[in-house]
Amino acid sequence: MGMDGAARDGLTPAAVTLDAAALEEARLGFHRRFQQRSAKRTFTWLQLFAFALLGVGLVMAVRAAPLRTLTVFTTAAWFIFAAAIALRLFAAAHLKRVLSRLAAPARWPTYTILCPLYREANVVFDLVASLDRLDYPREALDIKLLIEADDADTLAMALAAVREPHIEIVLVPAAKPRTKPKALNAGLARARGEYVVVYDAEDRPHPQQLRAALAAFEDSDEKLACVQAPLEIDNQDASWIARQFAAEYAILFGEILPLLARIGAPLPLGGSSNHFRTDALRACGGWDPFNVTEDADLGYRLARDGYRSDVIGPPTWEEAPVNFAAWLKQRERWIKGHMQTWLVLMRNPFRTAREMGAWRFWAMQLVLGGGLLAAFVHGPLAFIVLTAALSPYDLLSQADFALALSGYCVGVFSALSAAAISGNLSHVRAALTMPAYWPLATLAAFRALLGLVFRPHHWAKTQHGVSRRRRSGAPASAAPSQDAAAQAAPRSAQAN
Repeated sequence: MGMDGAARDGLTPAAVTLDAAALEEARLGFHRRFQQRSAKRTFTWLQLFAFALLGVGLVMAVRAAPLRTLTVFTTAAWFIFAAAIALRLFAAAHLKRVLSRLAAPARWPTYTILCPLYREANVVFDLVASLDRLDYPREALDIKLLIEADDADTLAMALAAVREPHIEIVLVPAAKPRTKPKALNAGLARARGEYVVVYDAEDRPHPQQLRAALAAFEDSDEKLACVQAPLEIDNQDASWIARQFAAEYAILFGEILPLLARIGAPLPLGGSSNHFRTDALRACGGWDPFNVTEDADLGYRLARDGYRSDVIGPPTWEEAPVNFAAWLKQRERWIKGHMQTWLVLMRNPFRTAREMGAWRFWAMQLVLGGGLLAAFVHGPLAFIVLTAALSPYDLLSQADFALALSGYCVGVFSALSAAAISGNLSHVRAALTMPAYWPLATLAAFRALLGLVFRPHHWAKTQHGVSRRRRSGAPASAAPSQDAAAQAAPRSAQAN
């Protein structure tokens, strides 16, 4: 199957390594089969021409009729933001707790768990311990720890941590692009399960999450290709930025995505805890290795192919960045990936609209395109609103000021609604200073734009295991000793 490895205890390979053909498929297979949907090429010539034409037209319009041009742009922005505010308000006001049935089939289908790991040596034992607590028969689990072959520390810890035959360590040789979706494609090619789920290194999934996902698939037809579990932050008390991040996640996974699922709109999937029907995932090509937000891209690609996505209740607990530098790197990558995704979808907008359906296409524009626009304008908008509020002159019309104030109020209301349904009072504290958090996205957005032009496929790594978490993935006794790691190291050389 495109692998080689060395035996460990006569049970499973200590580590199996992708051969050249399997690596080439993981890197370039999607691009070769679906060139028009691949982010390997950032801009098409037609897009560059269209952007140039729009730029020239804008300059000419400003020169010819500056006030009328400003009025047109202001009116368009007003309606876009009014629609986005209405969506958030509706999601927060119609909040319902997602309840999930737990499957208990006579025959348990094989479930593949893909865990891409890179420079994650300090959290491997916690991850393995969390996976060991899953309420699912061990003989029906197929767990793949996907590790970069040049990451000796993570490999050594994985070899020390893994003691079960249903967990396989897969080494992915170093090759560009150095991205998570490339590793996921390598794992998907080796997956034995009827269903596949992705967990990140720092994830602590609810023990019954797999059973809830399986029940959702059992209760629906074959067109349900994916269910998204909510991601919740369990280190929100580490810093102000972590608290804001936690509230943001609570709004997205507790309010926005459930609403989109209820109305049948495409879901911009989160990067973890997405559960797939394996055959549907393979039919749409797996992941795009050149898209740095492969999750959102895949969610919209599933919609283009006629599939649906839904949400389930049991969460996965994650770790938020605790300082501004870490937050900025991660947010920059997210915005860059969302721009990649939007550009791919807009290579042929008429075809995309036909594949998705017209109203789902416009829902995508509001959620994805509107989110990108908001990231770029939050900073300038905050400056304008603050200046207008402090100025004795009427710098903004009453309608503009009311819209801006409504946006801030709905954002705060969304955080309070998330606190009400979760019982997490940290979201209340975050709501009080949330308007100061949003403008930070503008800095990340402009950095992302530069990255899109000069380093479109660069993956900015987020460091994990840097703060105390309320929900520990493994007891302290499970921490590896230095002797265990040292004993594992020689076997990693054997696996190569």
